[in-house]
Amino acid sequence: MTRLPEANAVDLSVDHAFFELLTGSFHRIVGTTLVHEGVGAEWLYHDAPFVVLAHNTDADPRFVYANKAGQNCFEYPWDEFITLPSRLSAELPNREERQRLLDAVTRNGFISDYRGVRIAKSGRRFWIEDGIVWQLIDKDGNRRGQAATFSRWTDV
Repeated sequence: MTRLPEANAVDLSVDHAFFELLTGSFHRIVGTTLVHEGVGAEWLYHDAPFVVLAHNTDADPRFVYANKAGQNCFEYPWDEFITLPSRLSAELPNREERQRLLDAVTRNGFISDYRGVRIAKSGRRFWIEDGIVWQLIDKDGNRRGQAATFSRWTDV
């Protein structure tokens, strides 16, 4: 299993190779495009109107990517987000449900129409609506982590 670079070693926010991993694996696994043709890593990070998050393959996966929409939704700046264990995006009672979701993604490649409760840094709880979670698999078939996208969320 190939690992993603350590967050402090490479800034993945606008890294073109990481953008290709995100968008390429989404296209191969989900069967549709994540972004419109002609947009790149900068647009996805700075301007996308939807959330994109990714975590690595550590035993306790850590976020390695969160676009600006994701940072705003979860209320963490980049430097804090990329050190956060992804399990902390859900409250303790919801972590078992979150783990079942991630296990299903590992088995099936992706899950669509996901709905689940998450928690922001401030303690604000919100529902993710119509989310897609997919395996980050590079062109050589190596699993590099998992990613999620959603464009709708509502406060609990």
